[in-house]
Amino acid sequence: MSASDPPPASASATSGHWIANQPYVLLSITALCWAGNAIVGRLAAGHIPPVTLSFLRWAFAFLIVLPLAWKHLVQDWPAIRSKLGVMLLLSLTGIGAFNTLQYWSLEHTQAINTLLLQSAGPLVIAVWSLILLRVHLTLAQAFGVLLSLIGVLVILLRGDLTALSSITFNKGDLIFSAALVIFGFYSVMTLKRPAIHGLSFVAFTFGCGAASLLPLLAWELFARPRMALDLPNLLTLFYVSVFPSVVAYLCFNRGVQLIGANRAAPFFHVTPVFGSVMAIVFLGERLQAFHVIGFTLVLSGVFVASRKPAAARTR
Repeated sequence: MSASDPPPASASATSGHWIANQPYVLLSITALCWAGNAIVGRLAAGHIPPVTLSFLRWAFAFLIVLPLAWKHLVQDWPAIRSKLGVMLLLSLTGIGAFNTLQYWSLEHTQAINTLLLQSAGPLVIAVWSLILLRVHLTLAQAFGVLLSLIGVLVILLRGDLTALSSITFNKGDLIFSAALVIFGFYSVMTLKRPAIHGLSFVAFTFGCGAASLLPLLAWELFARPRMALDLPNLLTLFYVSVFPSVVAYLCFNRGVQLIGANRAAPFFHVTPVFGSVMAIVFLGERLQAFHVIGFTLVLSGVFVASRKPAAARTR
């Protein structure tokens, strides 16, 4: 195994269903769920305070997975305890901090800005991989990331690359940039997690991540108007608790475990592609030539960047 290879999968994961060993399918599901989360999070801005939304999201997600994960948690507890510091750090960063900052940023910025910033995700992960693991991007990975980034820009700017000069950045963009740096750190650090069942990992991190938000939640309940218990807000909580939380994190963590953080990172670019498709399907936007060109560039870049290096394939 080379230094850039992900750690071997645990027995409990490899003995699972077919989809558990299909990293590209898993990471595509992740991107689809996170595209929906960006839309829902933007709609929730002004209706559900960011810490409240993040806390309830992870508290409900924890309650959903706990019955399924309990026996695995009991079996995996010695391994969790042996790397308790890493597990707590992952809970604080990837669960508590990242999502709270993401929802906070959506109160102050527009969706196109966050999508543009999110396109820097593969670069952020590459930097953290170099710092923490001494893993460099291969030439193919760098080319694929660049190709997919161009595709994202084509879609977001509607084929007019000169529109990039008219985009302004604000407080929300700075907040989201900080969130992106934190999530890049989380993505790479998941490779240092103990070899435990996927349900054990998400149950522990969801629960600890939610608990870490309790002090901020107490402050927010006094400092800001509270969430109304109406149908739109309850549906929002249901969506963010199930799809971008339980489903997406199980798929993302497993995908990174299978192919490593650098090869998984280009799937960040698939998120705005799915967001554009959702706008076409649900918001009535018309499919245009720049959509097709952008989709083709993104998918080509992801294919190039996420392939296993030739030297590794021949071993």
